[in-house]
Amino acid sequence: MSITTEEELVGMQKVSEVVACTLKEMRNYAQPGMSTKELDNYGAAILSDFGARSAPLVTYHFPGWTCISVNNEFCHGIPSDRKILKEGDLVNIDVSAELNGFWSDNGGSFVLGHDIHHHQKLVDASKQILYKAISHIRGGVPISDIGHLIETESRKRGYTVIKNLTGHGIGRQLHEEPTEIANYRDRFNQARFRKNTVVAIETFISTTSTYVDTLEDGWTMVGNKGGFMAQHEHTIVVTDGKPIVLTEMNEIWN
Repeated sequence: MSITTEEELVGMQKVSEVVACTLKEMRNYAQPGMSTKELDNYGAAILSDFGARSAPLVTYHFPGWTCISVNNEFCHGIPSDRKILKEGDLVNIDVSAELNGFWSDNGGSFVLGHDIHHHQKLVDASKQILYKAISHIRGGVPISDIGHLIETESRKRGYTVIKNLTGHGIGRQLHEEPTEIANYRDRFNQARFRKNTVVAIETFISTTSTYVDTLEDGWTMVGNKGGFMAQHEHTIVVTDGKPIVLTEMNEIWN
């Protein structure tokens, strides 16, 4: 969406604070021995207390309030009573929601407890690359330039990017124009970021894979070459200068 009034900006700020708070609290609540369903229920309670609705549940009938992916699951993991979190797991939580007609999206990967499987370097790379990408976004910048930056920074660190997962526009719906903000230079995408528009910028940084495939459950995605992936996401407002990071209070950069 394009922000045209103060009321629209306030609406986006409110829903963004809700998803950011939910992500932060879920990350802090997660612990070894807990099921991903229990963690999802905790997030659902927070969203409900704010009066917000789960975006994937409302939009796609996703079987959960949030997406929780563990280890070799790259994204869209279904919360389950049978999936028990363990020390050192690479966990990704993606929280998106609707509140009063406005939609916002954020996500982050983290290592649960001690980094016994050495995932932290990948997580840090994803965070740092997202920060650098967002710092270069302003009105008039080609979308493909940001994808090129993400892929270049990923390669410098010895990682790959996932090419069939992208960021997207957001605001009045979960997914809006621009529908694809890729993590690589898409030479067919001639669009540019426009001032006052709201977009969800995401990094998809992998150890080995370049594409994701969907498992038989119809939701969970894994890498085409295996390995692991870290994702971080902020919803922002594009300006002529420094973007407004609406979901900053999720503290994924802290």
